[in-house]
Amino acid sequence: MKRLLTTAAIFATVALTAAGCGGSGGKSDSKTFEFWSFTNINQKGDVDVYTKAHPDVHVKLTEVGSTTETAQALTTALAGGKVPDLVLIQADDLPKFMQSPDNFVDLTTMGAGDIKGNYLDWVMAQSTTQDNKIIGVPTDVGGLAVAYRTDLFKAAGLPTDREEVAKLWPTWDDFINVGKTYVQKTGKPFVDNTPTSVFFQAVNQGSERYYSADRKLDYGNAQVKAAFDLTLKAFSAGISAKQGSFSTGWTAAMKKGDYAVVCSPSWMLSQMKTNAPETNGKWDIATIPGGSGNWGGSFLAIPKRAKNPKAAWNYISEMQSPKGQLDHFLMQGSLPTTPSVYTDPQLVGRTDPFFSNAPIGKIYTQSVLGIKPFYFGPQDGPIGTEFLNTLTSVEQGKVEPAKAWDTALTNVKNAIRG
Repeated sequence: MKRLLTTAAIFATVALTAAGCGGSGGKSDSKTFEFWSFTNINQKGDVDVYTKAHPDVHVKLTEVGSTTETAQALTTALAGGKVPDLVLIQADDLPKFMQSPDNFVDLTTMGAGDIKGNYLDWVMAQSTTQDNKIIGVPTDVGGLAVAYRTDLFKAAGLPTDREEVAKLWPTWDDFINVGKTYVQKTGKPFVDNTPTSVFFQAVNQGSERYYSADRKLDYGNAQVKAAFDLTLKAFSAGISAKQGSFSTGWTAAMKKGDYAVVCSPSWMLSQMKTNAPETNGKWDIATIPGGSGNWGGSFLAIPKRAKNPKAAWNYISEMQSPKGQLDHFLMQGSLPTTPSVYTDPQLVGRTDPFFSNAPIGKIYTQSVLGIKPFYFGPQDGPIGTEFLNTLTSVEQGKVEPAKAWDTALTNVKNAIRG
């Protein structure tokens, strides 16, 4: 599950990493385990469900901080501190931990080999080493779609029915053209911004991102360049409100209707509802240009020095089963990684009144089927950040579009020193 980076939770991290440097130690207790998670994603809900079903089990849940802070705390713990029994790792952070798989329990020794077929193959590929060790079990994915304001579309003379809207933009070029029409009719921006709503969606739709299939750095490849050029084209078309995702300006503009479209992965819906509750019922959801793609997701892993790995595995195997993931979706909206539930009437029939009763389960699960696996490398996070930062600088008038690609490549090279 992708989460917004937050201010450093210094005290939480210090408390976790000051526990010493001698390993976990102590006697194992199969009925108790320590679980490190992110803030603001309500893992407590899952823990409560589990402990209610297993009243003899005690779970010590610690919400460390943001996704990045949790990864930093884990890195410190793995270097010699007290590790948790179970840890949630964001997909973007997983590759750097995959470089040292011996820091984690190979989950095939716990039974993961018997259940790996329950999950989307391209997701499992992210947590599987070249010698077929499984380091993490996926908890969710972030399918792609477009959230749009029906009232603003109607005022612009555009269709509002989600199927008709999806037909407007089978391709990203069509999406840009719809944006031009909207701006011409209303005089207002169409999309919140282009770096996130165009580049970071399009770059996640290909068969290759910043690494080649043989796991070598290749961030200047044709697919990344095409997504980058597409974003510059969208910006030059004058359809962007230039409101950086998750910023205070983005939230304020969302409330005021200063843009009509947000390209929204499934996990972003809850943030939209929280940030702009007064727009309830004014949004709907349509298929993303290109039809599929993913941004986000998380994995549960067990550090090698965990004191209670069996208790942690029992939690994973139950809560991340197809039924467990379906229940989690119905309770909290996180998109399952288990395709066997994608035709379940409860998922297919799940609608959201905030988004005009859009069938969010059906729309978002369709977007993650048929995705071709591509390698996530240890530098994926920094590389993506530099591309986004450069494109944001273009929107802010700090970098000329004609110089943007070369600037981005230079910034990436400097960031990763390679």
